[in-house]
Amino acid sequence: MSIRTGNDVHTYEVVEGWGMSAASGIDGSFDVAGVGVDSMGQVYLFNRGERPVIVLNEQGEFIRAWGDKKMFPNAHAVTIGPDDSVWLTDTFDHTVRKCTGEGKVLLTLGTSGKPAKSMSGLPFCRCTHVAIHPATGDLFVSDGYGNASVHKYSPDGRLLYSWGEPGNRPGQFNLPHNIATDRDGYVYVADRENSRVQVFTANGKLEDIWTGMARPCGMYIDTRGSQTCYIGELSSAWWCQNAKDLWEICNQPGCGPRISLYSLDGELQATLLDNAQGEAPDQMIAPHGIAVDAAGAIYVGEVSITAGLWFPRKDKSKQLRIVTKLAKVKRPEAVN
Repeated sequence: MSIRTGNDVHTYEVVEGWGMSAASGIDGSFDVAGVGVDSMGQVYLFNRGERPVIVLNEQGEFIRAWGDKKMFPNAHAVTIGPDDSVWLTDTFDHTVRKCTGEGKVLLTLGTSGKPAKSMSGLPFCRCTHVAIHPATGDLFVSDGYGNASVHKYSPDGRLLYSWGEPGNRPGQFNLPHNIATDRDGYVYVADRENSRVQVFTANGKLEDIWTGMARPCGMYIDTRGSQTCYIGELSSAWWCQNAKDLWEICNQPGCGPRISLYSLDGELQATLLDNAQGEAPDQMIAPHGIAVDAAGAIYVGEVSITAGLWFPRKDKSKQLRIVTKLAKVKRPEAVN
């Protein structure tokens, strides 16, 4: 029986085994950190294996792969531009690279292998993601692991200005992990360790703060139709993964990991696979990157290998799922 998740309005079905085959190049031995879908429905999996960019079709079949560990030592996030350019953010290389779909580098932001001083507010120190203004083409880079900033660039790569500082007050950041823009150019930042999303104008003015989520990690805004923000949330119980008794108490449904759907006024619309952290088909381990295709299917990259080093596993010989596809159900039936 297929696994369904969501509610009567937003219902999805788990496409079991999608992309997880030797033929696809996804052998379960590395994390898939970022996911993007281009205008042709091709799915880009930015991963931490030997070929950091693996491209599959919507059925999960291999198309091509490119890149190497020298260029992308720690893949983190991918953004597909309106022209199908592929923007790749690497936390260890401290760069954002604009590439063609076949892997030719067109533009590089940052200096390869040379980070800015941590928490200096200067770009970049372990940057995390890039978003694109739909009207101007300006670029917004979240600079999260070694900084607490967002940097705004012109389309040709000139730094325009930066905003943000460490902290948990409005406008401050504690690991700005992912970033997205909506149709009107507002900038949404997944402020992960503050467990919130902050919304800014394109000039860095704070407009709104969404709370009530568990460590928002991956984020994608589908600007088609009524616009929906998809957020991959991590478990809020990670802190006790090495304490078995505490883990069994704290690892509960409602505490992540899960996928949450929000309207752009910050109202929760649905939660998917919200069944505590685990390896079952109706659970998630560590949703890290997320994207949605034209048919409404959700693709999630999970850093399950990294997370699996900590959370208690029943069978360590079992292959961990590192990519998940959730197909949208057009005529919802009862949800299990």
